[in-house]
This record gives sequence, structure tokens and C-alpha cells, in this order.
Amino acid sequence: MSKQEEINYSRIAEAIEYIRLHFKEQPSLEHIAEQLHLSPFHFQRLFTDWAGVSPKQFLQFISVNYAKQLLKEKQATLFDVAEKTGLSGTGRLHDLFVKIEGMTPGEYKNGGEQLSISYSFEESPFGKLIVASTMKGICYIAFLQDKEKSVQELQAYFPKAAFQFIEQPLHKKALRIFEQDWKGIAQIKLHLKGTDFQLKVWEALLKIPSGSLTTYASIAEQIESPTASRAVGTAIGSNPIAFLIPCHRVIQSSGIIGGYMWGPTRKTAIIGWEAARVNS
Repeated sequence: MSKQEEINYSRIAEAIEYIRLHFKEQPSLEHIAEQLHLSPFHFQRLFTDWAGVSPKQFLQFISVNYAKQLLKEKQATLFDVAEKTGLSGTGRLHDLFVKIEGMTPGEYKNGGEQLSISYSFEESPFGKLIVASTMKGICYIAFLQDKEKSVQELQAYFPKAAFQFIEQPLHKKALRIFEQDWKGIAQIKLHLKGTDFQLKVWEALLKIPSGSLTTYASIAEQIESPTASRAVGTAIGSNPIAFLIPCHRVIQSSGIIGGYMWGPTRKTAIIGWEAARVNS
């Protein structure tokens, strides 16, 4: 690490510590930059390069995580949580939760109690799947070996949600992705829960054409976080919607296929199958 890199790292560490200690004040970009004796523009660029997210996004994550802790308290009201987190009101708290957690503060407090999730078991060219959806869209697709374990893993996302074993028309519609490329399918709504960074990565995955491959570094460049290849890999590994969000189309820069949540053999098979369909 060069001397300049050491200085930059020290500045980012100082910024993160400041945000951690003062997030209840919801400090502005200008205020944080001033503490580091940097211009807002320079600080924004430096922080984003090192952390993979902007200072504002990092502040939002810290705020929401604190709010989540408060919401676990039985007597905590949404107004109390918004006030203790330093947010301007329950509306701001609601917006942040929907943006970062994919659910409202009330839904989180109730452990997804207000959500109704339908799931079914479907067939694909690469094995059986469990597909789940809410009223907002597809929320989960995973390859399975054991049905009971797969249902348990699904329920872990929303422990208090109401689950029903029923095949929705949306489930079959989503699986048409195996019959034709994404461009030929009517828009399929997704109900995703993730950080801003994860959502940016998953959105980038949706832009990879069938039969094409890219690298973790290329995805990092695409989302304007060129130094965040490792974070990109983590976000890809957290993809909750198999195949539909094509994380299988990302490989290592060396050409090695790399890991896959549902097994490297299946990943290799999918890549080969897509390439053959495109070439034919």
C-alpha cells in the first residue's frame, strides 16, 4: 500500500467512525467532508471508491440498522423510532425501509406478518425449483434438492409472513425465461429486499444478454464502483432469485467459472446451454 493509499484509508476510517457516532444527527455530505478537511466532491469520490457506496447511502444503512434494533422493542412506535434515528418523520423512515429492506417499517416490526407469500414447486431444465411471490412480484427462486429444507429457507426471509402452497400465474410466467430470452418476456415484477448496492448489482446482472459472460470487475465498473469487485461478488452470492437474475453469467477475470450458490456444475451447465441456444 502506497503512502497516499494509507492516507486515503485513514480518512475513510475516520469518516466511517464519524458517521457511526453522529448518524442520529443525520450529518450532510458537506458537514462530514468538513470534518476531514476535504471538499465535498473529493470526499464523495474517495468514500465511494473505497466503500462501494456513497456517504449518503452508508449513512442510510447505519440509520436503518439502528431503526431495526429499535423496532424489535415491543413498545417502540414508528414515531419514536424515526425521532431516535434522527429522521425528519415517519414518512422518511418508511421511504428508507422500502428502499433498503424491501418492506415497510411496520412489516419489518411484525416480521413480515402483514405479507402473504405464495410458493410452488416448478420444473426447469436444470432441476426442480421453489418459486415464491408476494402481491408485489417474484421474491424468491431457488434450485432445490429437499422440499422441506427449501421451504424452511424461504420462510427464514419473512418468519411471520403468511405462507400458502399455491401456484400463482406469475410463477409460470417467470419460468418462461427458460424458453426464450429476457427481451421476449413481458415485464415481470420483482419484490427484492437488499441494500442499494445489492440492488445496483442485481440490476446490472439483468442487463447481461443470454449466452454472454462478464466478470466481477466489469460489473464493478458498470455500477461505477471499480474498486469494489469483492463487494460485487458478495452481492452476487446473495442473489435470491436464481436464473431470472442471471448471476450465473458472471465469471472470474481469469476465465475460471467460479462459485455458484446452487453448485458450479449447474452453473457450467447453464452457461453451456445458453451458449448453444444462442449459437443455434
